Amino acid sequence: MRALLDTHAFLWWVLDDPRLSSTCRTFVGDGSNDVLLSAAVAMELSIKAGNGRLDLPEPIEKFVPNRLAAEGFQGLAIELRHALRAGILPWIHRDPFDRLLVAQAQVESLPILTIDPVIAQYEVETIW
Repeated sequence: MRALLDTHAFLWWVLDDPRLSSTCRTFVGDGSNDVLLSAAVAMELSIKAGNGRLDLPEPIEKFVPNRLAAEGFQGLAIELRHALRAGILPWIHRDPFDRLLVAQAQVESLPILTIDPVIAQYEVETIW
């Protein structure tokens, strides 16, 4: 099965944060699942690290690629069809990064690993 990580789920996995649910731990830890990280998540992390709101053990430009490689996660680029879908989604969520994740999940038929109850209000499967 394939699934898309929300920002907090990615951080909580790679930093071994106890807030990550046992369901997500099991899913991500199962080597038969394909775990994807959106370029939107990388951008959100980069912005937060750049403005001092996120402290990481190494520079962001190394942190994300190193964790993707170490965990065997795949990157998911933002394509034109994702951006266009994000723009026409109902305005349930105002966060542009989360709107892109929802759009990517819908277009690519992926569930999202997220604790965010607002994302779950969209027509998208969530796993938590």
